[in-house]
Amino acid sequence: MTVLSIIHNKHLLWRAGFGAAINQFEDLKNKYSKTLLDELLKEETFTYINYDTPDTEIVDYMNDKSPAEKRKEIQKINRRQNEELNLNFLYKMVTGTEQLREKMAFFWHGHFASRVQNPKFNRQILNIIRKNALGNFRDLLFEVSKAPAMLGFLNNQQNKKDHPNENFAREVMELFTMGRGNYTEKDIREGARAFTGWGYDKEGNFQERKKLHDEGSKTFLGKTGNFTGNDVLDIILEQKATARFITAKIYRFFVNETEDKAIIDQLADHFYKSGYDIRKLMIEIFSSSWFYDQKNIGNRIKSPIELMAGIMRTLPMNIQNPENLIVYQKLLGQMLLYPPNVAGWPNGKSWIDSSTLMLRLQIPQIWSGLRPLEYRPRPDDDIDMGMKSPENAMNKSFKNPNITIDWQRVEKFFNGKNPEEYLIQSSKSLDLDSVKNFSDNSIKMNVINLMCTPEYQLM
Repeated sequence: MTVLSIIHNKHLLWRAGFGAAINQFEDLKNKYSKTLLDELLKEETFTYINYDTPDTEIVDYMNDKSPAEKRKEIQKINRRQNEELNLNFLYKMVTGTEQLREKMAFFWHGHFASRVQNPKFNRQILNIIRKNALGNFRDLLFEVSKAPAMLGFLNNQQNKKDHPNENFAREVMELFTMGRGNYTEKDIREGARAFTGWGYDKEGNFQERKKLHDEGSKTFLGKTGNFTGNDVLDIILEQKATARFITAKIYRFFVNETEDKAIIDQLADHFYKSGYDIRKLMIEIFSSSWFYDQKNIGNRIKSPIELMAGIMRTLPMNIQNPENLIVYQKLLGQMLLYPPNVAGWPNGKSWIDSSTLMLRLQIPQIWSGLRPLEYRPRPDDDIDMGMKSPENAMNKSFKNPNITIDWQRVEKFFNGKNPEEYLIQSSKSLDLDSVKNFSDNSIKMNVINLMCTPEYQLM
């Protein structure tokens, strides 16, 4: 095997997952990329992500009339449950053997972005996304579109005949399926009429409220009929623009932020003809020789979640206070279950500013106990759910995650090897002399210092 195949294998494991775990480092030299891809595609029995804190009584957030104290207690439990969902999703990314499923779920979590306080609704949409992550885009679109988290977030609960609310119909077309330029304002209005009556009860069951549905004739994307929400989604999927929009977004996320029009057109054509088979699309991408072109390797800035999950996969660690990992997500600007808006998280250079870059470069030292965390999260009333009490996890005096790393295991693997070969994607600009100058020549310090370089921020 050549050095090049290590580069290819690292590239595949970072793009189709969250980097090589320490127990996979040997595979980087000993396995072909095709073998690793086959392993990434192996499916296990699907397991749901849940929270551990027991449920409280169901609360209707729109019309909640409970006393303030009781509401506060319910909010506290909701926040705890949402934190547990967040951490359990992160834990799946770090420890799950179905790396491609979790990476695709992470992608769809940003694509079908919703932000609600109700942990039951968050749990439901998260598992819909994970279950369908490598399945059929039609199934995924239909299930997400009927999830209370999405219907609530985009105001379709208020979408009624004679008073249509266009928010849901607009975002379904603009952000989830076709992209701007492929529909008109009239299509939005007519689509909104078709979605009238789509809502949910307080237990989180989807409801087609017939009395609130506009049964009149609608003209949508050139077709006329007495359309329902299901009809509208099917008409959207008939548009080749939908396959093109989704494929281009997947290409930018998994391959390169600079689009290659010819490649995307071909992928989109195959995706459309396959009936929107996500798994087939991803196999075509990861099996193509162009995926391993030099220009596609080490060109993406890791998002905060990718950075954290990658470090946690490389360094075998025991975390005493995992809830404090949420503070790191907040400080770095990417908190699972809390995208900034319906467009999801921006990528690329938007992850880097003066404060986040410094923290990103310091995390390996902080988690190794070599320096304190000197940053504090800004209060965010939306995330904190209006709770200013001392118990608030975001505002209380914050202790470190209390991490113990099994350095013996790390040193055993890297003994006699060059750690940069395994840890850095593109080492052309890496100044190894500087890395070694800051080190006491121990493997531990060499690994920490490599993970603190700007080059480690790229994948």
